[in-house]
Amino acid sequence: MDRELYGREAILAESGLAARLIGLSPYGFARVPFEHGDDPPVTVFTGGRGMGKTALLKQLRNAYREATPLALLDCARLEPPADHGPGWNPLTGALGELAVQLSPRVHAAKPVQFPRLSLGLVAVASISWAQDDDERARRDLQRLGPVLATVDATKGAATTWVTKVLSKLAARAAETSSVPMAGLLAEATVETVLEEVFGRFQQRADSFYGAYRNAGGRGRAGLQQLAVDFEQGGRRRREAEDFLVGALVEDLGRAYTGLTQVGTRRGRPVLLLDNAHDPLGRRLLEPLLRARADGRRDKVVVLAASRVHEHETLRHATRLRLPETAHRAPCPRGTDVTSGILAVGLTPLSPAQTQSAFDRLDPAGRTPADLARGVHRLTGGRPLGVALLGRAAAEAPAAQRAALTPAALLDLTVELREDSAPVPVAATLLKALLPQVRRGPLAVLAAAHDEDSARMLARTRLRAEAPDGDLVLAVRDRLRAEDWPEGREHFVADPLLRALLLHRLRFHDGDAPAYATWRAVHETLRQYYGPAPDPYRLHHDLALGRTEEAVTHLRVTFPAPDVHGWLRRLRFLADAPYPREQQRPGPDPRRAIALGREPAGPLPGGLDDEDVELHLCLGRLLHALWLLADPLALPDDDVADKLAHELRQLSGRHLTGNSPLWDAATHWPRDIRAWRTVAVPPGREDGV
Repeated sequence: MDRELYGREAILAESGLAARLIGLSPYGFARVPFEHGDDPPVTVFTGGRGMGKTALLKQLRNAYREATPLALLDCARLEPPADHGPGWNPLTGALGELAVQLSPRVHAAKPVQFPRLSLGLVAVASISWAQDDDERARRDLQRLGPVLATVDATKGAATTWVTKVLSKLAARAAETSSVPMAGLLAEATVETVLEEVFGRFQQRADSFYGAYRNAGGRGRAGLQQLAVDFEQGGRRRREAEDFLVGALVEDLGRAYTGLTQVGTRRGRPVLLLDNAHDPLGRRLLEPLLRARADGRRDKVVVLAASRVHEHETLRHATRLRLPETAHRAPCPRGTDVTSGILAVGLTPLSPAQTQSAFDRLDPAGRTPADLARGVHRLTGGRPLGVALLGRAAAEAPAAQRAALTPAALLDLTVELREDSAPVPVAATLLKALLPQVRRGPLAVLAAAHDEDSARMLARTRLRAEAPDGDLVLAVRDRLRAEDWPEGREHFVADPLLRALLLHRLRFHDGDAPAYATWRAVHETLRQYYGPAPDPYRLHHDLALGRTEEAVTHLRVTFPAPDVHGWLRRLRFLADAPYPREQQRPGPDPRRAIALGREPAGPLPGGLDDEDVELHLCLGRLLHALWLLADPLALPDDDVADKLAHELRQLSGRHLTGNSPLWDAATHWPRDIRAWRTVAVPPGREDGV
């Protein structure tokens, strides 16, 4: 069953990008005019973790697999067979897997056969066989059975041809030849396969290899040389691998020629390559791109996914954002090979699309009206986060639904599969976003603001994690490689990733109410910034639940003429992570303080009445902004109104900076209700 994909209509619509490349509409298979004629670009969907690349490729597979030859391959997860010989490597394994997936019969067309690719894979499989080790050769040959079955299902799936190959190899053992052993074995193997598996019309398939290096038009000689080059390794092996990729493309092309009207294929064959930025993806795509740049045309539609937006292979690609491809996706070919790539940046879901996802999961609307918008703010519209948090909201216990917040969703469990136990939302989402990174150390570094403070944490709290080098630079480079954004105020800049890591830092050890790791990390950072009331030090005071010194600092610095600087410090303090409790029912404790129903803390001594009033006002203001700016909370109209009131009161108190404070009272509540970061100077729409 297809998962509902929101915001991907530009690709999946009846005349969307996929339909115009493949020539068929999804599911209904109506003919659609080809946009790029006989020169379709390699289309690469780019986006970081959780942007829905894999889900999109799977949806495309489901939409077209009954209409046209199609294969889906994850270039990062090709499992090597047990005890394989050197004739198997990720590329030869991938080509065999692609052929098996592409071969089945589809609507109104015969199965695709892969005789040329089969011969090439048979030739390179033979390079390590010894004449006294029949078992190795038998295992390697039997692994090729599924690929040979695309040529003749009955003969390829049988094992009699394997025995005959072994017999012929034994007969050649006494022969002397100037041909290298790899070539000799390849010749005997190919000869037997042609005789025993291939039919009369398929036996001419070896002529394809007559164009290989030093073959002189002789197919058997080309296959011998291919095996020799593959065994040699290095540049020669790459040449052999490129030719094998060409064999796959040639076999696909032959399936589209010489057909009767009854058997005419209606759509182009499709290769779906996930994680195409991995080395295997490049090894599959580069030969295809070079051939196309040289003017050789084929009928293969490649739709790939790359987590890396700025990958070197995309340097001359045509770049478009997803919505721009809905009706037309031009990709002019230049002189560079990589100009044959159309890089389509997947865009986040919009607030309306996030709401649609929540409405589909919870049609009765039993959760707070602003919850979907709050989840959009937290996730930035990242489809994986929206889908998982939406599912958690729909599955939440009935008694909790009316009071759900993004923070409460992270505390829940969700049932991903009917045959397995529910899993914790926060940990599951974090694992999906950082699947190959040690999340414990990164959770510690997520509390830092920059590389220097992160390095201090690494020295004091993570000494055992990086015995050979700079842990902080290694983590920074890994985040860059995963295409996570960088920011100025936090070492981990993405709000969702940072929230998940800080959730792990606070709750992973299960040591409530002590929260020893959380407290130790923030105390370490607090001491790092020294005894003076530096905003960074006060930021960590708030993370520890201490607000008195922060309010005092705001009061003492309030009369200064730089009001914009004062507002920036206020905004920075209010960006501190709140030391919340898990599964805590009822309203957020900051709400009562912001509304003046509870004190912010004890008053400092020695204050006159005017300073006391200012101190209380600033305590309410800080807690109001702290709550309203928290991506794990939901906006509160009463608190937003109180924020505006306190800022207007402060405007009347300041001798020279009343205008910026008045503007903040006007614009900050608007920013919050529009789900924007409060801006300094107030009124700027970019939130800077």
